[in-house]
Amino acid sequence: MRPLTDTLPKPLLRVGGRALIEYHLQNLAQAGFRDIVINHAHLGQMIEAALGNGERFGVRIHYSPEPAALETAGGIAQALPVLRAGAGKGQRQPFLAVNADIYCSMDFSTLLPVLHRMRDHPDSALAHLVLVDNPAHHMDGDFALESGRVTATGKEMFTFSGIGIYQPELFQDVVPGTVARLAPLLKEAMARERVSGQRYSGSWVDVGTPERLRLLDIDLIRPVS
Repeated sequence: MRPLTDTLPKPLLRVGGRALIEYHLQNLAQAGFRDIVINHAHLGQMIEAALGNGERFGVRIHYSPEPAALETAGGIAQALPVLRAGAGKGQRQPFLAVNADIYCSMDFSTLLPVLHRMRDHPDSALAHLVLVDNPAHHMDGDFALESGRVTATGKEMFTFSGIGIYQPELFQDVVPGTVARLAPLLKEAMARERVSGQRYSGSWVDVGTPERLRLLDIDLIRPVS
């Protein structure tokens, strides 16, 4: 996303008149989520300055700053104590995680039954992934989905949307403050048949290049009829 992200963190890039992360905050609030943890590294203080405590979005925002980017799993592992303290929940409570550098119109309330199931039956799944059809820049996909179960390979591959529900147990071997990728943890859990999933067919864009950002901005400002 350079040069755009040289002076602005990607979640604050604006489309349709607002920052990417603001769409998530609005959608999460509408779905009934109130305590939100945001972990950040690059220019993270700009995110805190822009969003504050979340009051204007109807949520309570807690921050987990990273001195250097820890990748997804490393960032989540470091943020777990903040998540537990902010939400007042026990260690085994599952949580929803959403990548801040995507645009998605998903109704997050549709994931509440999954959260409740994973809370009530913590041994049923370590993760639940939202998968989307493969975009043009990622035609090979990431994972397969069959009968609600996600596997590393299969006949039809889909792309991981960056939206997932996780049990804290998934990150138990990640040392807080260390770099750790999410994919190896997920594949290990898949091998144990402990990853469920669903396919989402609504609006979703991985804002990975300036061109995708511009196209998304055009679509939001002037919807195609």
